[in-house]
Amino acid sequence: MEIRKIVLIQPGREGRIFGKAPAASYTLMRLASLVPDDIDVEIWHNDWEPVEKKLRSLGKHDLVGITAKTLEVEQAEHFAQIAREAGVETIVVGGNHATLMPEDVKRWADVVVTGEAYRTWPKIIADFQNDTLQPHYDDTEWADLKGVAPLTDRVINQVDERRRFWTPMMEITRGCPRNCSFCTAIRVSGQKMRFRPVEEIVEEIERRKLDRFFLTDDNFGLSFIIDPEYTERLFLALEKLPLRGWTTQAEMAVSNHPDLLKLAKRAHLDKFFIGFESVNPDNWRELGGKSKGLIKQYQASIKGIQEHGIGVVGLFVFGFDNDTPKVMWDTWEFGKNSGLDSMSTTVLTPYPGTPFRNQLLQEDRLIPDKTWRYYDTAHVVYYPKQMTVPEFEQEYDKVCRAIYSPYRIAQRGLRALARHPIRRMPAKAFGSFSTDYGYRRTFAWRHAFSS
Repeated sequence: MEIRKIVLIQPGREGRIFGKAPAASYTLMRLASLVPDDIDVEIWHNDWEPVEKKLRSLGKHDLVGITAKTLEVEQAEHFAQIAREAGVETIVVGGNHATLMPEDVKRWADVVVTGEAYRTWPKIIADFQNDTLQPHYDDTEWADLKGVAPLTDRVINQVDERRRFWTPMMEITRGCPRNCSFCTAIRVSGQKMRFRPVEEIVEEIERRKLDRFFLTDDNFGLSFIIDPEYTERLFLALEKLPLRGWTTQAEMAVSNHPDLLKLAKRAHLDKFFIGFESVNPDNWRELGGKSKGLIKQYQASIKGIQEHGIGVVGLFVFGFDNDTPKVMWDTWEFGKNSGLDSMSTTVLTPYPGTPFRNQLLQEDRLIPDKTWRYYDTAHVVYYPKQMTVPEFEQEYDKVCRAIYSPYRIAQRGLRALARHPIRRMPAKAFGSFSTDYGYRRTFAWRHAFSS
């Protein structure tokens, strides 16, 4: 079938914040870059501009692709319905939820894509043109990242990240060998850590004219352990670029590599998002070996990283089977006394495909009326063991209001800003406060809609 246009859709609920959307869809930018030059392609991001009205302009010869996380999949299904009413005959759906739970997406999608679509997407386009589309395309071989879906100038210019979005996204590694019981990373990106060639990373940064970015990597910090030589080459290459700063997810083991931390600072790395996960040592089995709930160990790690001029954002999860309300308040006390630059405190969420969800299914502990939109790490969607649901929700609200009060956000932000030389403070001001502000907005979704 002849293609008039390809439209790639990113659901979203945040909308614009002070005139810009939070972040462009890096995945869709790369998929759009794989579309042949003779085919028109557009990326529609619902945070930048509501897509419902635009969907009604589509028709039979348009190919629609939608990517969605679990919390977005209901919105994705709604968009698909509108597109069908407009005459679209083929809707392709991929992303985390499709990979984790393809049978759920098959109910309403014509084509389901599991795994990494970078290798299957060109085939889907060709099969659409040849009327040979299959209902399911899979790429879970977790292949080498060399040369995978480089961004084209056509897509870079169309997305216009500087004008439309706050935080550009980048990828350096993919996959995580840890196996936390609640995490989807190994189910979505594989358990083997893979690395993009350094020269490809530098080329992309220069062509996109990036001066800051956030890594989409599941656990970039593991590169310190798995391939320190690669990490050193990367940092030496990034040092030469005029970057204002970049941030990434990691684990506290990076503090054990002072030489690489020195290079990381020279490479303009601004802060690590460290998955401490829990201050309760009884939860160590669920944390995949990266954390054991040992406060003194956490404090030493934070201090070791900050001594190199790199900030630390602490990531914590509430609701493990050994957690009581006291754990939430213990976490808050730790946050106050540890010198963290920002804190993320979220509700444990049983995502499809995880051991934690399988456990809850076996024990009949999922709350029946909590549909996928509640799977946003701000809502309680299961019955905890040590608390009632109302008790969990009430204490979580109290803790988050303490953590994300304007006073505490200002306190942490000013402390982080003070670590920089005065000449660098203007460039670092946004990043010093924006992380906590973003987490405060995430918490606010607890009260944005009800069952």
